[in-house]
Amino acid sequence: MRPDPLRFLSDELDSLKEQGLYRRLRVLDGEQKAHTSIDHQSVVNLSSNNYLGLTTHPKLRERALEATRTLGVGSGSVRPIAGTMRIHMELERKLAEFKRTEATVVFQSGFAANAGTVSSILGNDDVIVSDELNHASIIDGARLSRATIKVFPHRDADAARTIVAALPRDTRTLLITDGVFSMDGDLGALPELCDVADEFGCVMMVDDAHASGVFGKNGRGTVDHFGLHGRVDVQVGTLSKAIGALGGYVAGSKALIEFLYHRARPFLFSTSHPPAVAAACLAAIDVLETEPELIDRLWDNTRFFKSGLQALGFNTGLSDGPITPVIVGDAARAMQLSDDLFREGVFAQGIGFPTVPRDKARVRTIVTATHTHDELRFALDCFAKVGRTLDLI
Repeated sequence: MRPDPLRFLSDELDSLKEQGLYRRLRVLDGEQKAHTSIDHQSVVNLSSNNYLGLTTHPKLRERALEATRTLGVGSGSVRPIAGTMRIHMELERKLAEFKRTEATVVFQSGFAANAGTVSSILGNDDVIVSDELNHASIIDGARLSRATIKVFPHRDADAARTIVAALPRDTRTLLITDGVFSMDGDLGALPELCDVADEFGCVMMVDDAHASGVFGKNGRGTVDHFGLHGRVDVQVGTLSKAIGALGGYVAGSKALIEFLYHRARPFLFSTSHPPAVAAACLAAIDVLETEPELIDRLWDNTRFFKSGLQALGFNTGLSDGPITPVIVGDAARAMQLSDDLFREGVFAQGIGFPTVPRDKARVRTIVTATHTHDELRFALDCFAKVGRTLDLI
């Protein structure tokens, strides 16, 4: 019998099980909603990125159906060949207008937008100065670029300045941060980093995936939130979280976008969005501009739930927004907290290494605009019950 060359993978999985870190996929039975059914159990859903409830918004549904009826189910090609449809260009124009930039380009995912952009605009002789907690897609893009990578402590703009100041003045340098950090929910030090970029002539880039639709006027992101228009050269956003559909985009100068049209590998070698997805994204932008009450409701729910967790005595870290971690420390206990909450009727996923440091395992919670206060009170009661049972509070 032929030896199994992938046996080492089974050994790794066994190790995860021994550490209490093995997780099977939970299966959503129906729509992505604040109260839904997962694995045939009714739960309050605190693990979705559907911040504004747009995955089921009637305007998005109708626009997607209309586009499917008139344009078909797929584009049939990559963008540079025959896959650029008029609806794709309309979406990019609308996004640029929304973000107040010269142009945008849409990618198949936020991950592709980050990795494809960083790896395209930099090369061997360049330097990337990156926050230590930046998203994995930024890290992968940096590695693919083959640029020199220098990491500064989380949100420490002074440390970033020290790194940049030590570089030769003619070094092409990319200074990059998340706008909102996905595991802790805190804001990046964007204003201070913009000062560093201005002082030393760095390319300034922000990944605004978790800020899109959440921070800034009508959800324009952290650049708008901090009043930094014109000072951030590369803005990455997502279409798959608050926007409710699928994809990512890069916003910036016309020259940047045209360069990415020619050099970004995910753009060049991946089939473009189905018409229904592009249409849903267009409808979502309309909703952001005409229904700001959704964002107001999101923030009301965020304040209500976060203060409830803190009153119970949970460690919620330094969260600034709807992402609120319940930091446990030990990974096995974090997974136990998640599992016990699920049995009580709350879906909040446990997260451990390598997504977060080994001693910072947590249950990550995200509230949405469509949660009711009654649902959030129920969730807080479950956290109280399970937290006391596990001696966490």
